Amino acid sequence: MDFKSIIYAFACLSFAVVIGAAVYEHVAVVPRWSAAPPASLSMFQGKYGLNPTPFWKAIHPVTLLLLVASIILFWKTGSRLYLLITFAGYALVLIITFAFFVPELIAITGQAFSGNADPSLTKRAGLWETLSLVRLAFLIVLAITAFLGLAKSGALPSS
Repeated sequence: MDFKSIIYAFACLSFAVVIGAAVYEHVAVVPRWSAAPPASLSMFQGKYGLNPTPFWKAIHPVTLLLLVASIILFWKTGSRLYLLITFAGYALVLIITFAFFVPELIAITGQAFSGNADPSLTKRAGLWETLSLVRLAFLIVLAITAFLGLAKSGALPSS
C-alpha cells in the first residue's frame, strides 16, 4: 500500500469514526435526553455534564481534510467520483447540521432542569431524533460510497 492509499484509507477510517460516534449517540445518549425534556436533560447539567462538542469539533475538520487530500491524490483514478460524491454529501450534511441540528440541540438541551416533562419540548426532541436518524442513514450511504471508491483505487489487493 502506497502513501496516497494510506491517506484514502485514513479518510475512510475517519468517516467511519464519525458514523460510529453518531450510532453510539443514537443508541446510548439521544434516547435518554429526548425521553422527557427538560426532566431528562440532567446529563447535560452541572460541572460534569456531558459535552460531546470537543469530539465533533475535532473529527469533522480531520475528516474533511482527509477527503480533500484523497480527492487530490486520486483525481486521475476511478475513485474520483466516489470521493467527490462522499465529500459533497458530507459537506451538505455539515451545512444542514450547523444550520438546523446544532442550534436545535442547543435550544433543547439548554433548557433549565425541571422535574416535569414539557410535551412541546419532548415533541421537538422526537422530531430532532427522527431527522437525525435520517441524517445518519445518509452518512452511512456516503461511507459505503467512500469504501467502494477505495476498492476502485487499486489500493486494495485484488483477487
